Amino acid sequence: MPSPSPGFSGHPVPVRPSDAERDRVVDVLREGAAAGRLSHDTFLRRMELALAARSPEELAVLTADLRADEPGLAVRLVRSVGGVSAFVVRLRRAWTAEKLPPLLLPEPGPYPLRIGRDPGNGLRLTHESVSRAHAELSLRGAGWVLRDLGSMNGTTVNGQRVAGAVPVRDGDVVSFGQIAFRLTAR
Repeated sequence: MPSPSPGFSGHPVPVRPSDAERDRVVDVLREGAAAGRLSHDTFLRRMELALAARSPEELAVLTADLRADEPGLAVRLVRSVGGVSAFVVRLRRAWTAEKLPPLLLPEPGPYPLRIGRDPGNGLRLTHESVSRAHAELSLRGAGWVLRDLGSMNGTTVNGQRVAGAVPVRDGDVVSFGQIAFRLTAR
């Protein structure tokens, strides 16, 4: 009777781990070391064992105490810091965002809206940087026009100083001296 050929003797031939399996184990070991869950010596010893492993079971033992499905401490820490940093950036943007009171464009009428410190103005601003007769807002044709009345500290529209009369529209930022508003239509 001929002797059975190798592999057919009734004993299974051990399956050697593939390079991809070894790479996955090495990645888990690296993450464990980076997360502080493995000492440097333990990491090195397990790397040697991973390279010398003769079966997938031997590889599995090397990472049994390191869960690959749960992010490591370093990964969780980086995610947490990133989340806090993003929150701080959003908070800073909200805090520095322009917070101007609205100035409602008036109902169209035969007279312009006069703006200044004088009690007879349609919009009285009591700040010392505002002149008695500072500016006037009037409807001309289909649009609004803002005119500086020779004020001492000036009138601006969207940061540009008004010389004479300039057209304005909903959303423009207007300032009279140091007092600023955002024009708002009804």
